[in-house]
Amino acid sequence: MKRIGLLSDTHGFLDERIPDYFKSCDEIWHAGDIGTMETLEMLESWKPVRAVYGNIDGHKLRTALPEIQRFTCEKVDVLIKHIGGYPGRYDRSIYQTITENPPDLFISGHSHILKVLNDNKNQLLHINPGAAGKNGIHKVRTIVRFVIETHTIKDMEVIEMEKRF
Repeated sequence: MKRIGLLSDTHGFLDERIPDYFKSCDEIWHAGDIGTMETLEMLESWKPVRAVYGNIDGHKLRTALPEIQRFTCEKVDVLIKHIGGYPGRYDRSIYQTITENPPDLFISGHSHILKVLNDNKNQLLHINPGAAGKNGIHKVRTIVRFVIETHTIKDMEVIEMEKRF
């Protein structure tokens, strides 16, 4: 069993409460637009991190992180890409991968809009954790916690932090 803390679009900002929210987690996953190496290093000082770079991330983060992560966690095939779209409207950069070799869990960020959707056509769960940073269109900063056990994704929690303004 693995407890996962998931966030995206921090844009160089980490709320001081995030370590407490992720205290029970085994790993932190970040779906891109981290913002700074310092932000990544701070996350790594708390827990093991799996992350991808996003469109605002500069050379240092793009050198340190991949654009796409695909891995297995507790028998769940996981794919993370910052710009990925949603079921029925996947970004063309990932569309072929999702339709020809779909993961069990697809995680993306970029939109700053929290969504958890089943993709029945491709038989996967899609999660966009919204945005945890202060920059962007979102009204409320959000992060997500969940558990992966064997081949099951369960106990999902959405944590809303105060409004961005």
